[in-house]
Amino acid sequence: MVTLGGRNVTVIVDTGSDLTWTQCQPCKQCYTQPEPLFDPLISPSYQSVPCKSNTCRTLEYTTGNWGLCGTNGSATCNYVVTYGDGSYTRGELGQDRLVLGTTQVKNFVFGCGRNNKGLFGAASGLMGLGRSDLSMISQTSDVFGGVFSYCLPDVDAGAGSSSGSLVLGMDLSFYKNSTPIFYTGLLPNLQLSSFYILNMTGTSIGGVSLQSPSFGKNGILIDSGTVITRLPPSIYKALKAEFLKQFSGYPPAPSFLILDTCFNLSAYQEVNIPTVKMVFEGDAEMIVDVSGMFYFVKKDASQVCLAVASLAYEDEIGIIGNYQQKNTRVVYDTKEMKLGFAKEICSFY
Repeated sequence: MVTLGGRNVTVIVDTGSDLTWTQCQPCKQCYTQPEPLFDPLISPSYQSVPCKSNTCRTLEYTTGNWGLCGTNGSATCNYVVTYGDGSYTRGELGQDRLVLGTTQVKNFVFGCGRNNKGLFGAASGLMGLGRSDLSMISQTSDVFGGVFSYCLPDVDAGAGSSSGSLVLGMDLSFYKNSTPIFYTGLLPNLQLSSFYILNMTGTSIGGVSLQSPSFGKNGILIDSGTVITRLPPSIYKALKAEFLKQFSGYPPAPSFLILDTCFNLSAYQEVNIPTVKMVFEGDAEMIVDVSGMFYFVKKDASQVCLAVASLAYEDEIGIIGNYQQKNTRVVYDTKEMKLGFAKEICSFY
């Protein structure tokens, strides 16, 4: 939760997008949210962004965003942001005072969404942590140095609700007694310049290394806003085959959407799940937490699927989703162009 224009706003943290936005009053089409809609007329510090401003022109060159001069004679900068799952937000750009913990950011540029549709849960909007000039990270780089980290919780870890943590800046002193942070470099990509791309050089299951021509070829995105990891077909085929070899003897269950490796585990109190490890350039490792291995389609475990899917084509760029990032501290350093992993228990109650 952040404070915008004096109002608390709950947002989804998304490293795969840039523009921060919230649903705004008056709204033509808004999904249901528990907290009141943000009303720019009530905020004493809200200002509209003019359509002919440099800020509006910057939006035009941001991946997935459109900056449009206002219609019907309006001089306000309108925007359209679409996401890979068909969700979208449309509205106008505004500026207001943003409060992150004890840090105030004046004239923070964000989207005031008047027409929004998608599965955003109970959040009022989204916080864009990408690398473009309008992302929250770029807008606060003079304060936090372009560095942030998060730890995503296992929401099924126990009774009650749980939450992870988002840390802005280099202060990782709270982490000094935990496992070390292993860093890998961020790959440049002119076509995907606002995304975080890594060079995945290998993967292993239960200590068995997988073989694929795609390792180290096209890079792989890491995205806190995507749920399920998607891998090139050759990598996924090798992963699926080795996983089935080690996770044998359990009855199969029907596929679910893009997930085609499913089991009926309702008769088992405990199962032994092989460890999946992703290896990146510089020998940085990310061990997938057991909570990120299976997607429970049915709560009684009668349909449980391996939470990894295949891309359609070998030359597509893969994505490491948030399901596989659970209970891992992921550190982004946009100044040094590196990203780090370390194990951490992320669930707090």
